[in-house]
Amino acid sequence: MRDRVQYLSGGTVHTIDGFDPKLTLLDHIRLTRRTTGTKEGCNEGDCGACTVVLGRLRDGAMVYEPVNACIMLAGMIDGCELITVEDLAGPSGLHPVQAAMVAHHGSQCGFCTPGIVMSLFALYEEGVRPVTRQVVTDQLAGNLCRCTGYRPIIDAALAACAGEVGGAAARDRAAAATVLADLADEEDIFIGNEQRFFAAPASIDALAELYQAHPDATLVAGATDVGLWITKQLRDIAKVIWLGRVGRLDRFVETPEALSIGATVTHARAEAALGGIDPDLGELMRRFGSRQVRASGTIGGSIANGSPIGDLAPAMIALGAKIYLRMGSEGRAMPLESFFIAYGKQDRRPGEFVVGVAVTKLRPDEAFRCYKVSKRFDEDISAVMGAFKFSLLDGVVADARVAFGGMAATPKRASATEEALIGAVLDDGGTWTRALDAIAEDFQPIDDVRASAAYRGEVARALLLKALVEVAGAQSEETRLIGRREASHVAA
Repeated sequence: MRDRVQYLSGGTVHTIDGFDPKLTLLDHIRLTRRTTGTKEGCNEGDCGACTVVLGRLRDGAMVYEPVNACIMLAGMIDGCELITVEDLAGPSGLHPVQAAMVAHHGSQCGFCTPGIVMSLFALYEEGVRPVTRQVVTDQLAGNLCRCTGYRPIIDAALAACAGEVGGAAARDRAAAATVLADLADEEDIFIGNEQRFFAAPASIDALAELYQAHPDATLVAGATDVGLWITKQLRDIAKVIWLGRVGRLDRFVETPEALSIGATVTHARAEAALGGIDPDLGELMRRFGSRQVRASGTIGGSIANGSPIGDLAPAMIALGAKIYLRMGSEGRAMPLESFFIAYGKQDRRPGEFVVGVAVTKLRPDEAFRCYKVSKRFDEDISAVMGAFKFSLLDGVVADARVAFGGMAATPKRASATEEALIGAVLDDGGTWTRALDAIAEDFQPIDDVRASAAYRGEVARALLLKALVEVAGAQSEETRLIGRREASHVAA
């Protein structure tokens, strides 16, 4: 068992020990390391001023991803390479991204600039070429700039990422990979005492044993929600069990018939495979938070959190997903919709944790649609999210699964609507009316600052109508801001 966290930064291995379990990475960077180029802005993972890049060894290769340091716990960088804005310029001068920001006047007050530079640095290192304006705006969805405006920043990104990664700016990936491989071990981490600790089990058996002994501990995967408990709600979280070292939880298995996703697989890793099930699912994932959020947030964390306005759960419910749980040595499975009991309450016993989810892929006779409605297009919480799967036989709906987020205290299936859809004829809109009216039987929508109950009810009805219109044959370009063809391209 190890009593410290170790990571690579600036070519040197650093260790952290004896720290408080709720210490954030941002506080470690600014207050302990005294590298203050990384800024604190919103402190909730929205503005991007705190963006840093983490390098991880994945399948034998280095992968660099932007993350929000303000809501990531310091202990979560174990075994990673941490790159901050101070690390970019070298003896030969500025990094190409920094030089392009200067040349294209991409900064005014400069407070947000370090985070923007780090997001663009990750894009540069990703090596995707050519880089289009859409790719850049997706990369910057989690970075706000109130002074400069985005045109010069986007111009800088396009200029910096026009060529191949290389030259003086090229990172020594092989050297970093060697160090991270040396740091990798199968030791459990435990820092603290029985009353207050940060722990990171290295196996699923060690996790099960530790969580049974401390069922009051907070399980942390990506911390995109738990981080807010610390920075906004000021909760004193005494016991943290981080799941990032549990190897079996990050498994990702795809067959021609199904997709099995471990609880700690991030949204970024799952994005392409989910988009392969259907382009709408790929577009949903593209709009799931920001690059920083998707690089940290996990599939299991999103589901275990049980938010009524989470986007992923309704889509997976419509696809007929199953969830797998474990407590001690015992495991169990259930349909995903059965996991959500009431607001903030899931069918998860003390000491029990989510292992993963499994989604069956679409058959040739099935059609799927899902839509997210929010005030902002990027990085916004849904007012209503609707997901629809229709089994079709000669142009008639033989079976249906319909689920909504934002309409109730939990992600919920619309059983009356599903029943009313059976027998609906795609070529006869008059046969759809009963199903459209049945939404009012299934839901008495919630009413909050994001949307009124009346608005949600009308939107849910409109989304079902939209799905039926599209499945009946309307071109998506007539009904979308972005068509299914473009969504498929973006997801890929």
